Amino acid sequence: MDDVVSGGCLCGYVRFEYGDKLGPANYCHCTDCRKTTGSAFNIGIRTHASTLRIIAGKVKSYTKTADSGNAITREFCPECGSPLFTRASAKPQFVWIKAGSLDDPSLVKPTYQIWTDHAVPWSHIDTNLPSFPGNRTIANTNDA
Repeated sequence: MDDVVSGGCLCGYVRFEYGDKLGPANYCHCTDCRKTTGSAFNIGIRTHASTLRIIAGKVKSYTKTADSGNAITREFCPECGSPLFTRASAKPQFVWIKAGSLDDPSLVKPTYQIWTDHAVPWSHIDTNLPSFPGNRTIANTNDA
């Protein structure tokens, strides 16, 4: 097992640990991610749900039907509102950790971007990064 990765919210009420290798990270430009982050995009890191542990506090959640038709649950600190995790009903084995919530965000290296057809024109990301106009279609459920 790799070193434990830790993180939490702005106020420190919610703390978490992840004791496995971080999965791929991506930029998401969908409208929902922009609204929940208050920014041009979200950066999420795919992790195994079974290895993510909340070690302090409790998250609050909000579930919405995404453009894909699947339920997406976003989890955040009930005290300061910091966005922390995203869960997709279509892939319950995974949790996407918000990159900015990690204690060491330098661990994150996004590998692709999705929903680029929703990207704002003033946001510029490496043009060599694989990009998808909508959600990335995956044949293997182990990929994100």
